[in-house]
Amino acid sequence: MHITIGIATRGRAAILAGVLRDLARQSRPADRILVCHVSADDVAGCEAIAGVEFMTAPAGLPHQRNRILDAAAGSDVVLFLDDDFLCNSAFIAVLESSFQNHPDMVVATGTVIADGANAPGYDLAEGAALLAADPGAAAPLQVTEAFNGYGCNMAFRMAPVRAHNIRVDERLPLYAWYEDIDVTRRLGAYGKILRLAGARGVHLGSKSGRVPGLRLGYSQVVNPIYLALKGSFPWSHAIPSAARHCLKNLLRAPFPEPWADRWGRFRGNMIGLWDVLRGRITPERILEL
Repeated sequence: MHITIGIATRGRAAILAGVLRDLARQSRPADRILVCHVSADDVAGCEAIAGVEFMTAPAGLPHQRNRILDAAAGSDVVLFLDDDFLCNSAFIAVLESSFQNHPDMVVATGTVIADGANAPGYDLAEGAALLAADPGAAAPLQVTEAFNGYGCNMAFRMAPVRAHNIRVDERLPLYAWYEDIDVTRRLGAYGKILRLAGARGVHLGSKSGRVPGLRLGYSQVVNPIYLALKGSFPWSHAIPSAARHCLKNLLRAPFPEPWADRWGRFRGNMIGLWDVLRGRITPERILEL
């Protein structure tokens, strides 16, 4: 089985370098490692790391991930990792065995043992320590059904990707809130989405390179509605998701976490809500904010 790791990156060169070096610990190495960046600064200091191929694309996670899908069209599996995700040493070995054992699996997502996305985040050393302390899964090849693949670590079986021309939606710009739900649920129409117990990792949740609060807040409202209209995200999930983020941002705005621009997010929520109410459901509008 030919497995390619694809990493889209922007503005996190030092963290990316640490993640790439850490992949050398894999008991079953990837056959290719593709890194898609926007400018040379995004990969400064990474060029000398052996076994990594670099390519460029316009800014935006969907553009960059689609560039990787095109470059890895001949692979059996493409594993997308965030540029701040650390894998346990058995990750790719478990991934390969799981795709072989479950021929109906089209999307695999690992088990995130610690996620810094909704917290201050972890540095590379802290992430490595969390992985080292993880006892691992009692049954490493156990799988459970999942609603969607989580964008920080999601693997696609490429045969249905090619057969059905699955691509990441480029109407979801920049950080592309919920692009992982959209693309994995569209691919999931052709098989199962499974979570792998033995493929484990830490999402550092780095705050560098993040979308500003205003834009993120807009996407938190408009993107779920856009995806519900598109048919890839149920209305029973889309409306509660938008409402939950609006309420959370409003309640936390007076006393925000140091890492979150809650007031900016809430302002973006309200702009998005006003656009939805007047029928302007265009995720691309965050580029104007």
